[in-house]
Amino acid sequence: MVLTLLAAGCGGGETAPITATSVPPASTATVTTTTAQATVPTGFPEIEIVVGGETWRVALAESPELRSRGLMGVTDLGGLRGMLFAWEADVESGFWMKDTLIPLDIAFFTAEGALVDLLSMVPCDADPCPSYRPAGPYRRALEVPRGGFDHLGTIDLAVP
Repeated sequence: MVLTLLAAGCGGGETAPITATSVPPASTATVTTTTAQATVPTGFPEIEIVVGGETWRVALAESPELRSRGLMGVTDLGGLRGMLFAWEADVESGFWMKDTLIPLDIAFFTAEGALVDLLSMVPCDADPCPSYRPAGPYRRALEVPRGGFDHLGTIDLAVP
């Protein structure tokens, strides 16, 4: 799968469409590293993707349980660059940052791979937490630490 996105930062600038059709099955590897000072995502399959010519290793959240847990409680991604969320059908729900400890940027994509929206999200430690809703239905979302897309002018994403 190849996704192409022109990122003009996290603001409201226009972006180019993304082309993509599917997310291949993930490997069975999981991230299990922890340190005394940091909590990393555990129990998620990992996949390698190529973003802007760089190889990134990301966690994959494609089951309801993994999507609902996401990056909650995570303070360090370890060797991962982010988390890819995937669904079998279009969804319109928003993301929230309840118990998510690091600021994140999130890109939302249609089933065909067109960019729906690119948003910045901040941690929330008190209810009610705001919901970050994209401009329309989406099939995939890629979360990265705040600024994770900024150094790339054109983002080419390939998932082997």
